[in-house]
Amino acid sequence: MVEQEQVSRAERRRRTEESILAAARRQFGESGYERTSIRGVATEAGIDAALVMQMFGSKERLFAEAASSGVDLLRLVGATADDLAEAAATHLFADFEDPGRRPGVEALLRSCLTHPAAGAALRDQVTTPTQAAVAATIGGDDGELRAAVLNACTLGVTIARYLLHDPILAKADRDDVARVLRPALEAIVRLKAEG
Repeated sequence: MVEQEQVSRAERRRRTEESILAAARRQFGESGYERTSIRGVATEAGIDAALVMQMFGSKERLFAEAASSGVDLLRLVGATADDLAEAAATHLFADFEDPGRRPGVEALLRSCLTHPAAGAALRDQVTTPTQAAVAATIGGDDGELRAAVLNACTLGVTIARYLLHDPILAKADRDDVARVLRPALEAIVRLKAEG
């Protein structure tokens, strides 16, 4: 009986967290970082604002969780050195090629670029740990730098294709973009340090 009760509490917590994150993704996506409030997210999720704070601790942490939830970072951070370039190329398209998620993800990325606290939250709580795992996979004295450059390459293509709507990149087939980008990503991963 106690075990069933614990599972029930865990399931309730999971559902509450999912409701909060869904509301947060929608509101951050539609209203931006600055105009989204903990109280507004809580109201949409049908819970008390204190519970949102208890579960996430701050608006910045909620933003970071909302921005990263649903993104398959495990495939990227779990990739071997041989698979890393392919995983990074696939990761680039994951959310933006999903018509249901694309508008919200675009808006979240815009928030990161236009609001310092949103950018810092995503950088410190999502990008930095992910980059550290990728750097460990790459290895070598300059693994951190190569991981950062790998991230910058994919982020640059993402911004140019989906936010700036570069006429060539925006119209290009996903497979063609990946075909052209993959050798560059592979070169970054396999680059030998000089000296």
